[in-house]
Amino acid sequence: MRAYLTFRSKPARRSHHLACLLLAGTTLPVFAYAAADPSIAPQTAPQKAAHASKAPASATPNDEEIIVKAKRRNQMEVTSGGQLGVLGNKKGLDVPFNIRSYSSSLILNQQSQTLGQVLENDPSVRTTYGYGNFSEMFVIRGFAVNGDDVAINGLYGITPRQLVSPQLYDSVQVLNGASAFLNGAAPGGSAIGGNINLMFKHATDAPITRLSAGYTSSAMGDGSIDVGRRFGTDKQFGVRLNVAGQSGEDSINNEYRHSTALGADFDWRSRDNRTRISMDMNYQNQGVDGGRPAIFLSSTATSVPRPASPSHNYGQKWAYNDLNYIFGMLNIEHDLSKNVTLYGAFGALHGDEKGNYSSPTITNSSTGDGTAGAMYVPYSQTNESTRAGVRAHFRTGFIKHEINAGGSALWEDTGAAYSMALTSLNTNLYNTPRVSSPAETYVGGVLDNPQTTSSTQLYSLFFSDTMTFLNGRVALTGGFRYQNMLINAYDYSTTGRGALSSHYDQDAITPVVGLVIHPTRQTSLYFNRIEGLSQGPTASGNVVNLGEVFPPYKSTQYEVGAKYDIGRFSAGLAFYQISQPNAYSEALGTTGSYVYRVDGLQRNRGMELTVNGEILPGLRFNGGGTLIQASLRRTAGGAYDGNTAIGVPNYTINGNLEYDLPFLKGATVVGRVVNTGKQWVNETNTLHIPVWTRFDVGARYTFTTYHKPVTLRFGIDNIANTRYWSSAFNGYLLQGLPRTFKFSFTTDL
Repeated sequence: MRAYLTFRSKPARRSHHLACLLLAGTTLPVFAYAAADPSIAPQTAPQKAAHASKAPASATPNDEEIIVKAKRRNQMEVTSGGQLGVLGNKKGLDVPFNIRSYSSSLILNQQSQTLGQVLENDPSVRTTYGYGNFSEMFVIRGFAVNGDDVAINGLYGITPRQLVSPQLYDSVQVLNGASAFLNGAAPGGSAIGGNINLMFKHATDAPITRLSAGYTSSAMGDGSIDVGRRFGTDKQFGVRLNVAGQSGEDSINNEYRHSTALGADFDWRSRDNRTRISMDMNYQNQGVDGGRPAIFLSSTATSVPRPASPSHNYGQKWAYNDLNYIFGMLNIEHDLSKNVTLYGAFGALHGDEKGNYSSPTITNSSTGDGTAGAMYVPYSQTNESTRAGVRAHFRTGFIKHEINAGGSALWEDTGAAYSMALTSLNTNLYNTPRVSSPAETYVGGVLDNPQTTSSTQLYSLFFSDTMTFLNGRVALTGGFRYQNMLINAYDYSTTGRGALSSHYDQDAITPVVGLVIHPTRQTSLYFNRIEGLSQGPTASGNVVNLGEVFPPYKSTQYEVGAKYDIGRFSAGLAFYQISQPNAYSEALGTTGSYVYRVDGLQRNRGMELTVNGEILPGLRFNGGGTLIQASLRRTAGGAYDGNTAIGVPNYTINGNLEYDLPFLKGATVVGRVVNTGKQWVNETNTLHIPVWTRFDVGARYTFTTYHKPVTLRFGIDNIANTRYWSSAFNGYLLQGLPRTFKFSFTTDL
């Protein structure tokens, strides 16, 4: 760690003092301390006393130092490493997986309002909407990560499932690749190509009181307060409080969004730091009124329609959602000795959602004519999730072992109802009529009190051993997880839980093998074979094996790569292959009947390059690129063999650049480019959306007022106001946002 010595003498004498010290061979003690900027060390106690006797009573902090500290706090920070479930917190260079962490300073500086906006920085992630609603869904290595399957501190089931307020989190972590061993099976059945994990904010040793406020075009305001303190003689107790909110019309015409996020995070550590306990309690409300939806294409659409004007809203005013969640978790760690640690975590979530949705289906691509429906869906969810285990370090001869063993469990109970209109509305993509909400007369369940429609129970046991030898240059990880899935679905009912409509009770074992070789301290080569796991299907439709329950899907991944990390700069290169089974209905000979089979395959092969850190003094870069080939294999009758999977771009490129202006202290200019390759819209590969590119620019300026740092930020997303379809995943089209202006300021009190 670098440390800087600060001299309070006159400027002309600083170099003289330093030269004398160097010539005399004097060694000064430099004390590191946990501050907002750890690279600036305080003076020793004798130095402070000496200066105190000479300085006048009215002496004030050095504003130049305050600006430097605040400017560094605001830098774009992306680190290699993060929380790896079973394996715990690891440095990226030491594990056979590709993981990155995006810091809270990046979230604040880019004025990110949703989790999807944070992940716009990652070259391997693309964001789309869920089916027929406004929820964010993420695509990693060509496979979906549903909002249900985003984790917090490695626990599934406790994250708000549609939209996430990023202001509550200290980091957003992205793991590329399958993770059934590391985290267990995701309850929503996704997270095959990657995993997203959030880490709550907690109090740091340095106190923080941070106020922020901002404005987003065309008329949205936001504000937040972030307060953290530690108490006790040894600062054993910590409290972190976060309050954030926004409301108003965003850059899409007549689309209004609102959000409120409240977070209270408490932690305690024993004086010897052998016991660590944290408790996090959170509330989040998010809502969209008159939202612009994704669009579907009917079988009569012979081409992909041209996107509408960037800010045009082809949704209806009465379409909305309102999402309320209470969630939190308790973490406990205790070191039995310096080599053995026990840990446990318990989390819970209660969600209450409701929304009226209307997604257009385009029937004429040239004119934009189409139809739209209307459907009201109330949804409730109560989840509990837990994990416990032991981590032990020991040696057998020249081999160092790290043993991880434990188990996890998740209980999820959901209730839903619906009402829908039996007639369709006429609409147009480019000249959208505003119509009244139609009567939604077809009802299922109890609208004001949704009854249970599904229950999920996931249980697992895991074990792994990481063996390190040759003075730490080689590490071999082997392990497995046993997973049991018990899933029941129930009919919609008006009198309590309905009749059991399907029952699923299956188990599977998912192994892992990983190898890391360190040619030097700053580099590593790695290999992994790991599996993804999701619920297998139940035969449905007009098939002879109706109701047959298939075993869980196992997706097998092979990955090799290389990493370079010197702290201030890191880079990674990975090559991978993931094979995911698919199901389909197939004709049963010439009998005229059909059979449901799990015999298809989607094979994704690709390359990922990531680069993060300081290229030159004052110049920082975050980004990279991916290449991906998502091929369909063993399709029904071979009709689509060799075709590319729907909505998976053949390449993606992201580049984020920050430059500190040398002629204006405290000023930084920023720029970002996002480029996404061709995406097919249908399995026949006859319709696709074209390549698109978006440019964002911005600047920030840090200065002091009354010896307090203030940072002003201004940004423009999609500066060229480009109209483009950003995603075709799952076969429906999502349009990119128009030119959006953002302004905010932050001050630390």
